[in-house]
Amino acid sequence: MTVNASWINEASRRRSLEHVGARTVDVVVVGGGITGAGVALDAVSRGLSVVLVESCDLASGTSGYSSKLIHGGLRYLAKMDFQVAWESAVERRWLMGRIAPHLVHPLGFVIPDARSAAAWEGLAAGAGVVIYDVLRRLSGLSSKVLPRPQLLSRQAVGALVPALDEKALRRGYLYWDGQVIDDARLVLGVARTAAGLGAHILRDVRATAVTAQRVNAIDTRTGAPVHIRARTVVNAAGVWAADFEPKLRVTPSRGTHLVVRAQRLGNPHAAHTVAVPGHFGRYVFVLPQPTGVVFIGLTDDEDYQGDGHHPQVPEHDVDFLLDIVNTTLSVPLTRADVVGSFAGLRPLVQGASGAGGRGTADVSRRHLIRDVPGSPITVVGGKMTTYRRMAEDAVDAVVSRLGLKLPCRTKSLPLVGAASAKELQDIDAPARLVAKYGTEAPEVQKLGRVNPLLAEPLFSGTDITGAELMFGILAEGADTVEDLLERRTRLAFIPTDEARACAAAKQILALALSLSTVEESAT
Repeated sequence: MTVNASWINEASRRRSLEHVGARTVDVVVVGGGITGAGVALDAVSRGLSVVLVESCDLASGTSGYSSKLIHGGLRYLAKMDFQVAWESAVERRWLMGRIAPHLVHPLGFVIPDARSAAAWEGLAAGAGVVIYDVLRRLSGLSSKVLPRPQLLSRQAVGALVPALDEKALRRGYLYWDGQVIDDARLVLGVARTAAGLGAHILRDVRATAVTAQRVNAIDTRTGAPVHIRARTVVNAAGVWAADFEPKLRVTPSRGTHLVVRAQRLGNPHAAHTVAVPGHFGRYVFVLPQPTGVVFIGLTDDEDYQGDGHHPQVPEHDVDFLLDIVNTTLSVPLTRADVVGSFAGLRPLVQGASGAGGRGTADVSRRHLIRDVPGSPITVVGGKMTTYRRMAEDAVDAVVSRLGLKLPCRTKSLPLVGAASAKELQDIDAPARLVAKYGTEAPEVQKLGRVNPLLAEPLFSGTDITGAELMFGILAEGADTVEDLLERRTRLAFIPTDEARACAAAKQILALALSLSTVEESAT
């Protein structure tokens, strides 16, 4: 298998450590979530030399535990936050049209109009959907990518979302938004694209002290100190950003999702929304996934005690989500139906919205760029959909500080694996692999011929093969069983599936180590 310049692995990590120890680079980015990866890609695509440091695995914080939506922000329209809604619609256009059409696909959303609700509520929902589609058109996103909204009969609603109590409905409204096949895969795609352009991606390097032109860190694999000199430093550490900028106030907001088998909800063909009583413009989403499960989320609560990598899911979050979603279902869900759960901590910035003392559901998702001479440039807040714009604003501040004029290129820069719909359809590989890897799907499939262990599914009941885990090690920087099952496959979202895959993951890690040892001996 031919090594690609975009591959992130043990060998590339070793080369990057050697590189940064002997040079001063233009930009060091602290943080390996979607924002940090976006900054690294924007900066390197403008011709700057870039190093990204991440204390754990890429996407191991907030960015790997979102609702997996690339959305134009219908809820922001309801809150009259037109700036965020418009920015989201524009960024969705770039992602679905050029940047990552292989990873971001249309997902239909049904808004049920319940007989028990006031008539004006249904009319308001319908008006909001129409305005939302106007934003889609104004952004330049074709209806061939995201179809126009529709008014649905209650029978049509039942056909799309069988678990809903059809008799309790007047009608429904169908609109379309973007769904990323996997948020962690989007982060990996951005980081690998940056690596392919020359950025140095260093995972397991924990920043301990950050200044405007220096990052002191520790290689957490060896305990060795790492000192990186730079002309500028960008703090993109998410919920940890305040650790390197004491004057910054970050509010960690816990977003919890429940995982339910799709069969339990009648294998829905569309997502649906459930209004949270007493909170205008706030919804719980029921989101079918391509993997045969449905995510139900999300909560929006301050959580200053949560571990940013593994926030616990409190019992009251489970109760809240079940209570809300059950108001619309013909057969209510019970705790026995919940086969998994996950949560992420969103870094909300009060200074970006002036939200005062209101709850985190009311804090704007606008982002903040803090550019104070003598300090690192900090970028924080925002949401996954707008990561590219956040990165552009941060790198604009970088090039201004460096006295350069280098325009942003990322609106039209495709990620690794990206291609047009026709090109993707013509790829000789299973559609499931094309949806995850795009044009790289044949390379993943080819790995299945290296060893019988890689050709077979990891266990009975999954389509995921050992080849996908091996590709995660060779090309995507995976180094542990947790990396493989938490973020390269998402099997860990269902603990019983994780347990069944664990032995095979250990064997494949050992195989990858033996292969790399043979290659090193040969060279």
